[in-house]
Amino acid sequence: MAHRFKNTDRDTPMLLPPDLRDWVGQDDLVHFVIQAVERLPLTAFAVNHKGCGDEQYPPHTMLALLIYCYANGIFSSRRIERATYRDVAVRYLTADTHPDHDTICAFRRNNLDAIAASFVDVLELARELKLLELGTVSLDGTHIRASASKDKNVTYERAQQLRAQLRQDVDALLQQAEGADRKNEDPQKLPKEIARREALLEKMDAACSRLEARARARAEAQRADYERKVGARQQREGSTKGPSPKPPPETPEPHEQINLTDPQARLMRKSKREGFTQSYNAQAVVDADGSQLILGQRVSTCASDAGELEADLQSIPETLGSPTTALADCGYVDKEVFERLGEERPGLQLYVSVHREDAHAERRYDWRPPDKIKPPKTITDPVLLAMADKLKTPEGRLIYRKRACTVEPAFGIIKAVLGFRQFLLRGLPKVSGEWNLVCLAYNFKRLHRLGAGLNLAPAS
Repeated sequence: MAHRFKNTDRDTPMLLPPDLRDWVGQDDLVHFVIQAVERLPLTAFAVNHKGCGDEQYPPHTMLALLIYCYANGIFSSRRIERATYRDVAVRYLTADTHPDHDTICAFRRNNLDAIAASFVDVLELARELKLLELGTVSLDGTHIRASASKDKNVTYERAQQLRAQLRQDVDALLQQAEGADRKNEDPQKLPKEIARREALLEKMDAACSRLEARARARAEAQRADYERKVGARQQREGSTKGPSPKPPPETPEPHEQINLTDPQARLMRKSKREGFTQSYNAQAVVDADGSQLILGQRVSTCASDAGELEADLQSIPETLGSPTTALADCGYVDKEVFERLGEERPGLQLYVSVHREDAHAERRYDWRPPDKIKPPKTITDPVLLAMADKLKTPEGRLIYRKRACTVEPAFGIIKAVLGFRQFLLRGLPKVSGEWNLVCLAYNFKRLHRLGAGLNLAPAS
């Protein structure tokens, strides 16, 4: 019986069509990215205004290239350059031009502030298209690996030991070099050894300086609380004063660590069952009223979410207004923050769980052995008790239920669909800019899913 197969002819020359849109679907994300980016004001982007040197790529093209590639899981500048040759949609976006990886990397690195402004512009565009109305928001954080190895961490005690040892080695090598000069021996080897040890010594000096500066900043931040405790103790009389509060230390503890590759990254772990990773804590505030757009984003160097609630709410652009309701899990519990937000934002309703998420689960059958089931933590503080009672009401349960199905899918899409699990840049300012770009790409992908491209007219 004869088989019928499609003809696979690789020898016949085939040219790309005169219009690359013939090879790109009408519903492809690239069309929406191009139209939306063309509407953004990009005057803040770094360009050569003198007009000298080689021709430069338009900022609209470069920003659209970064957004489209990030939305499709292409983050490396070399992979983006390769996509301008291999990916038909990217080739259409760049109009069959091919920016090299140095140009792409420099544009991303030099325009982090302008990209942050574009993040706000896109949210305003979503509001203009009637796809966003600020009301209920849910917030959470996730650990994303830094561009550094955890094996490059050094403690303050060990850094001091290495610094003293390296200074002795440098002095000894300098004496050997002087002896070699007197004996007319080969002087080439010793200078290299001296330079290598001096470079390591500079790293140890910088690591100790950063740890000491971090300790001073921490002490300064804790000084107000220390003075408050001292004042409260002085007002008490007799034996009820209790022990004197200890002043915050201004020197690092011996076990405090710093990473030599990325000093601002921290060792973090998700839970006691997980291992430590060199990471940053990426925060996101998501619209919980239907659009699931990321309204605010920032990066923290703190492993836990404690103390991040205020800063996360402040990351929402002022032009969008203020949310009416905020949802967060137990990692954000802080009674002082609750009281302060109640005074500063009287119109804001907080729904923050004071128990772990498994306490909210209604189980008909529990697979855990009875001796492994821990009862909910006992709460005695009136502010936290009021919050717990608030979440126990039918209305509170209904509102808080929105949290898990809004912010958690956003992180899932970023990590599983986009594939973004590690930062490429180093240092908190650059990492914050890269997270901004990731959230911008997510918002474009989400707006396209919501049908924003159908309502967006081409820019004039």
